[in-house]
Amino acid sequence: MATTAVVLATAGTLLTTAPAANAAVTCASPVFKRQFYANTGFSGTPKKTDCDSAINENWGAGAPASGLPSNNFGVRWTVTRDFGSGGPFTFTAAAQDGIRVYVDGKRKIDLWKNVSSTQTKTLNLTIPSGKHTLRVDYVNWTGSANVKFTYAPRTSATVDKVKPLAPKGISVAYGKATNKARLTWAKNAEMDLAGYRVYRRLSTASTWTKVGTTTATSTTAYTDSPPATGKSYVYEVRAYDKAGNTSTGSADLSVTAITLATPTGLTATGADAGIAVSWQPVAGAVKYRLAHDDSGAYTTVTGTSYTDSSVARSVYRSYKVAAVDASGHVSAYSAVTAQVRRPVAAPYGMVASAASGTGVYRLYVNWTVNTATGGAYDTFHVYRSTSLPVDTTAEPFVCDDLSYNIGDDERGYSCRDEQVAPATTYHYVVKGVDDTGTESLPSATVSVATPTPDTTAPAPVTGLTATPTKYGIELDWADNAESDVVRYVVYRGVPAGDGDGQSCGSLGQIGTAFKSQYTHLTLPDGGRNCYLVDAVDDAGNSAYTATGQATTVHVTELDVRPSVASPTEPPVTVNGFYDTSFGRVELSWNVRYPYDTNKYYVYRWNPATQAYEKLTTTPLTTKRYFDTTAEPGTTHFYWVTVAYTNGESEPGSTYVIRQP
Repeated sequence: MATTAVVLATAGTLLTTAPAANAAVTCASPVFKRQFYANTGFSGTPKKTDCDSAINENWGAGAPASGLPSNNFGVRWTVTRDFGSGGPFTFTAAAQDGIRVYVDGKRKIDLWKNVSSTQTKTLNLTIPSGKHTLRVDYVNWTGSANVKFTYAPRTSATVDKVKPLAPKGISVAYGKATNKARLTWAKNAEMDLAGYRVYRRLSTASTWTKVGTTTATSTTAYTDSPPATGKSYVYEVRAYDKAGNTSTGSADLSVTAITLATPTGLTATGADAGIAVSWQPVAGAVKYRLAHDDSGAYTTVTGTSYTDSSVARSVYRSYKVAAVDASGHVSAYSAVTAQVRRPVAAPYGMVASAASGTGVYRLYVNWTVNTATGGAYDTFHVYRSTSLPVDTTAEPFVCDDLSYNIGDDERGYSCRDEQVAPATTYHYVVKGVDDTGTESLPSATVSVATPTPDTTAPAPVTGLTATPTKYGIELDWADNAESDVVRYVVYRGVPAGDGDGQSCGSLGQIGTAFKSQYTHLTLPDGGRNCYLVDAVDDAGNSAYTATGQATTVHVTELDVRPSVASPTEPPVTVNGFYDTSFGRVELSWNVRYPYDTNKYYVYRWNPATQAYEKLTTTPLTTKRYFDTTAEPGTTHFYWVTVAYTNGESEPGSTYVIRQP
């Protein structure tokens, strides 16, 4: 039972107002029905009837409502509610002038006189179980008018000895794939309810085991995982109140659990991070025991895969696995895998250098391995390329000479390469190899160029055009003729002036292109932009960085923004992006203000109708939406609103660019 007064409804006093004094008004329990009379005898037809969630008014010297006098009026509140098992309650009344409180027509509080100050009364009483009607009569004869009434259960364990009623409407659904039993039941009516406890026993046993407790009175469901032994289990639910009283059990319901199977499909593969082990999931399992070799030790894994990083490199190991359910029941172990081992570690400390001297074309590649922790190296594979990335699936490059020096645990290797051409950049990757021919992961890539440095910048880019689109700006230009151009750097600036006097200032790099076109994804809002494209060769030379001069192009963006403005401070914050992997727009949002609902609508702007159109005919219950119908090659604008009983909130907005 509660320790403070309960007003039986959400915050706020006036819930609904009758359109006319004689109109029928129905108020949902536990909300009071309130009637206003222009007399102190409650005679005749009420002047006004509405619903009131709490009796707490201070009208002062004024009238309580339009059309009523400020003196000699009466107000009556009535409500019928289910008190569940009932029990001890406290009634608290305060009024100026008169107040009477009735339970099922019997008067419990009587402060019925004209007074000049507020009179109060507190009454402790016992409410029987079931439904009962409370009625509060208030009159003001003369002077100031105020009234307050609350009723609350007494929750002290020394006072309240009344048990809650047993929960009703219990049902259970059992999923064999998950070995989960979900119980649901109807909410108890007791005002002092503290929560529910769920019990389980074997169908052949008489002793119950508590398997769950809820502390929220609104929670009327619980999910349990019975032992996966193939046996039958019985469930029941008991309610408990704030004084510690517990109800009798609900109706008993039974389920037959699955039998926990032995895992199948166990595989083990040597990988750089360790030995990767995986197996098929077992119905009802919540975790697994993974053991290696014949040792009694095991690792607890919650998924169906695991990478054993504890095993040393070049060391063989085998594995077996058993399933465990939520109750700790363990299946038999699977068959043992074949022995596998972790490969050697990738070489590190990569350094590439060129021999000095005019006309000398000789390159060196150096790396290091740790023989104590890196595994048992048998040899190394060196891969060379003049382009990136280096292809490590081709035949390895044969060094003109391979030498090494011995340290304590670290050993350094050097590969001499004389099969090179002048003015050429070479890229190298090295892999370690064990005695089975298994390669390590590739080392870091190192690059080195033969002498005769290139100091000639590519020619300035020509034929630069900028085309505005619904998704941004498309830039195109002529391919540079130089063979050593490796990329194009795209700059955007701030245009100034008009006609022949146009200029492009505040240039900043926005991207890099590897072909003679570039798409600048930007919101088409009618703004002016200017662009510059600079060709860069493999030595880093470019005309723009060398001279500071380049031809720019000016363009005015399209304006595809909606003609309908979005609120500047909406209650919903929306984010969105286009997922190229799934070919859809993904929206997510957060709500800044608390609402008593978790339902949402999503809208998308339709340029043809010049309106935001609803994409979800029924409200969403998650804060995420995938738009698979957004057409490519344009910018899409979205709204998200909170859907509540009487309408929708102001929309939060965002836009997402989907390029062709």
